Amino acid sequence: MNSVSSVSVVQLTPDNELTPREREVRQAFTKFVGTTLFGQMLASMRKTVDKPAYLHGGRAEEIFQKQLDQQLTDQITESSADRLAGPMFELMLARMRTPA
Repeated sequence: MNSVSSVSVVQLTPDNELTPREREVRQAFTKFVGTTLFGQMLASMRKTVDKPAYLHGGRAEEIFQKQLDQQLTDQITESSADRLAGPMFELMLARMRTPA
């Protein structure tokens, strides 16, 4: 018997309905969430992989590995962080717009 689970989807506010300040906050929010989440994920992943017995680049490889991880984090953030940060931003936006 197949059962289909329902997934609620948050409707994101289009950019043209946001003030310039809200657009700036959305962009910063997305970058923060993506960088924090994906940066930690890559750091955790690297800890599980041992150094190879041969052909390890030493300290230079470790330095450039961190730079590569930063580039990967930026690319992953650009491509998919809005799916995570979008609903969080919408909740924050609703609270910002609600008068106290």
